[in-house]
Amino acid sequence: MQIEKLLELMTALRTPETGCPWDLKQTFASIVPYTIEEVYEVAEAIDNNDMSELRLELGDLLFQIVFYARLAEEQGDFTFYDVVEAIVEKMTRRHPHVFADTVYENEAAFSKAWEDNKKQERENKKEVEKSVLDGLSKALPALKCAQKMQSKVAKVGFDWKELEPVYDKIDEELLEVKAAVKNNDRSNLEEEIGDLLFSVVNLSRHLKIDAEDSLRKASNKFEARFRQVESMCDGEAMTDKSEEELIEMWEKVKKQQRV
Repeated sequence: MQIEKLLELMTALRTPETGCPWDLKQTFASIVPYTIEEVYEVAEAIDNNDMSELRLELGDLLFQIVFYARLAEEQGDFTFYDVVEAIVEKMTRRHPHVFADTVYENEAAFSKAWEDNKKQERENKKEVEKSVLDGLSKALPALKCAQKMQSKVAKVGFDWKELEPVYDKIDEELLEVKAAVKNNDRSNLEEEIGDLLFSVVNLSRHLKIDAEDSLRKASNKFEARFRQVESMCDGEAMTDKSEEELIEMWEKVKKQQRV
């Protein structure tokens, strides 16, 4: 099996004296940044609908998982096979409508059962749940964390039922940002910007849009347009262009993309 070859490769890289010096000095903590980077590269390949690149990036991500498992095996905690066994058991248990005879009336019922299952898992691990927000990872990107937090509290009724107050909240937070800027209130400006972003994430959630994905796509769109503006400068420094000229080029690029 190919997975066996990958595990053997990892063992060779981590073998003292004959392994790779870089791989040998790595720890759980040191490879976390690489794992996060690989996840985003997977997302980028999906955004670009580049299946060839996605195949490679998924391999890179799988290598990260094998790396963690190898480190754990070396210190006697668990092996790669234990990881596989645990996820198969958990996913089987969480999908009784597929692997057992349970029937859910609708998606809402399934979602509630899923959350109840996760809660029971935490209780089994002696993790007493004091808040609906327990179990929320703060290591998530800020936008993703905000949206998951809002979704969790919404499930217990802490949410607006209509869109209008969501719009009003964004308007309110924007006015507070403007007031902080006008008053040169630097001590509160960061907080007000954060409140505005949190409110925009809330709008995304109400509209069933993933805020993290939405912002990433907007950034990709900006990059593509900016590169075109750069090319339109024909070697001339962008700093030598007037604001009016740059706006004109930007609008021209936008118009071309709409055609």
